[in-house]
Formats: sequence, C-alpha cells, structure tokens
Amino acid sequence: MTATARPWRRRLKRIAAGLGIVVVVGLTAAVIDGWKAFGHRVTGERRARMQRSPQWQGGKNGHFENPQPLSNDTWAAMTAMFHASRDASPRAPVDAVAIDKARFATPPASGLRVTWLGHAAMLIEIDGHRVLTDPVWSERASPYDWVGPKRWYTPRIALADLPPLDAVVISHDHYDHLDHRTIIAIKDWPTTFVVPLGIGAHLAYWGVPESRIVELDWWERTKIRDLDIVCTPARHASGRTMLTDKDAKLWAGYAFVGARHRAYFSGDTGLFPAMRDIGARLGPFDVTMIEVGQYHRAWPDWHIGPEQAVLAHSMVGGRVMLPMHWGLFTLAPHGWTEPIERALAAGGGAGAKLVTPRPGESIEPESAPAATRWWPTLPWQTAVEHPVVSTKVN
Repeated sequence: MTATARPWRRRLKRIAAGLGIVVVVGLTAAVIDGWKAFGHRVTGERRARMQRSPQWQGGKNGHFENPQPLSNDTWAAMTAMFHASRDASPRAPVDAVAIDKARFATPPASGLRVTWLGHAAMLIEIDGHRVLTDPVWSERASPYDWVGPKRWYTPRIALADLPPLDAVVISHDHYDHLDHRTIIAIKDWPTTFVVPLGIGAHLAYWGVPESRIVELDWWERTKIRDLDIVCTPARHASGRTMLTDKDAKLWAGYAFVGARHRAYFSGDTGLFPAMRDIGARLGPFDVTMIEVGQYHRAWPDWHIGPEQAVLAHSMVGGRVMLPMHWGLFTLAPHGWTEPIERALAAGGGAGAKLVTPRPGESIEPESAPAATRWWPTLPWQTAVEHPVVSTKVN
C-alpha cells in the first residue's frame, strides 16, 4: 500500500465507524421510543395458564400454534409491495361519515345495530349491550407516531363521545388491532376488556386494572350482564416485535350471543375447517363481520381474502355479512377498493347478502338495504387474476 492510499483507508474506516455509531444510536432511540407500545411479556400464573392451553406447543419456552400451520412465500411477500397497485391508497378523500354522538341515544329498533368505524373497529349494539372491537384511534398503526401505516381519515367519533361500553374486545396484538395510545386513553373506563390468552399482559402493563381484564382461550366464554361473549378459533399469528414475541400470545375471533341476536366477528384469519364448528355451536348469526382486505397470494393463510370471506360467512351460518378490515390503512399491495369489489362479486355469485356502510355509518342487519357503492370506480384484479386460496382447509 502506498503512503498516498493510507490516509484514504483511515478516512474510510472513520466514516464506517461513524455510520455504525449512527445506526446503533438510531436503533437504540427507536427501541426507547417504542418501548412502552411494544407491550409486555407474560409471566407468573398468566403464563402458566397459557401453557395449559391446547393451542400452546413446545412446553415452557413454547408458543401458540394453529392446527393448520400458516403457509408463507417469504420471497414473494418481501417483493409484493414493490409491485403495489397505483391505487393501493386513495388519491382523493374517502367518503367517510362523521358520527354525532346523539345517534346512540336511541337504541336500535331491531335490537341489533353495527357501526363500522373503519378497518376492524366496530361498535356493536346487541340486545341492550354495547361492544367495541379492536379500537384504533391513533394516526398510525405502529408503535411510533412518526412512521408506519397512516390512516386515510380521522376517527369518525372522538373517544370521549362514545356511549358507555359493556366491553372492549381485542382479537390479537398486531398494531392495527391493539393500539397502545387508544388503550391508554380508555384504560380507566368502567368497562370490561375481553382478550385472548396473554394479551392481558399488555393491558395491565399499560394501566388497565387486572380486575377488568378477562382472558379467554378458544371456545371459552364470559358473560357480561345478559350477553355471552365467546372466544372463537382463528387462523393467524401474533407479535409486536416478531423478533422476541412471535406467537407468544393467542389470536381469536368472537361470537356475541344475546337474548335475541347473534353476531360473529372474525378478527384476522385465514380460512380453516373449524369455521363450520363455529356455525354449528354458536350460529346462525344475524350478522357476520369478516375481514376481506390486506391479502396476497404470498400469505394465503394469514388473511382470508374476499372470496373465502364469503365462503366463511356461509360456513358459520351468517345471514348478513359486513365486510371489514379494509378502507383505512395500506397494509397490502392490492388496490384499496379491490377487497369490496371482489367481495360483492363473490357474494353475488353465492347468493349472500352483503352490506357496505361508509366508515362511520350504522346498519341494522334486519332492515339493511342492499349494498351501495360509495367508493370510486378503480381498476382491480379479479379472483382469477390474483387467487387467494388458504392451504390445508379440507
């Protein structure tokens, strides 16, 4: 090496060392910034109870598993977003409806009313009870307020304007379903938090009193006044860091069984055979709320897709289907209107009744009008062009 080259080598080493320090400092700052939102690991009797679950595998250092393991094409999943639709996010304001809190002063005439708040957030009024599912009021589905999927419109109603709730129900701990900031805002409300096994550790860490946390395994139930809330199987996953807590807590759907009405909320799920058992044991359902968005053929077991959602509606014995898990965040490469277009096409072919409220609108399933098209007409891929077919269903 010449004398001239040595200074350049030393300079490159200093630059590399400086970049390394910047990366380490940046990662440390990110961990610190998101630390509270990451949640908490499960310990003590809560962990012992998880380990007794039939869904728990691997003993003391194990995790939850689906009866039908998830298929995932890792390379295709990694590259999918590089080929996203140019309409993956809206390019104009979404036709969402602001909610006047006075709407909830009058009970639903039929006894059952569902208000879609966007994505998987639902306010369900059923036989004199009110249940809020997967509330996300933050601007982003993320542990941070500066990065992560950003919502397309503001919350349709302020948290403070919500009517009194009998229960807040959480399906699993991914950020688009369990939002740290929202839980902090409602932690002192006189309501019951119903969650799958292990999720209570997050809530308790964030300040929700243990006395108001009910944790359930699949098929277990709790009663809140005259409403049975049943934790139903789902085919999905959990984790807020994915490096240290992958599938460390359970995921689920729910059935709400009132004196006159029954409702089913799928949570996040792929298609799985036990959906027939849900229908046989807890149905038929006056309304099903089943996810239709955030799918791709690379992860066919994580998210069910529109056509299989309509099939699931039939499997659980649904009368009216309200498609959810679309219309708020960009979490997959498909066009933002594609899930509802495909769901309607599949519903028409199957003779299923679908309802399509705007975000913020309420529907009473017994008197709901036919689906109305409130979204723009945009290009979308059909089921033939982009099939989503869950594995190990038969």
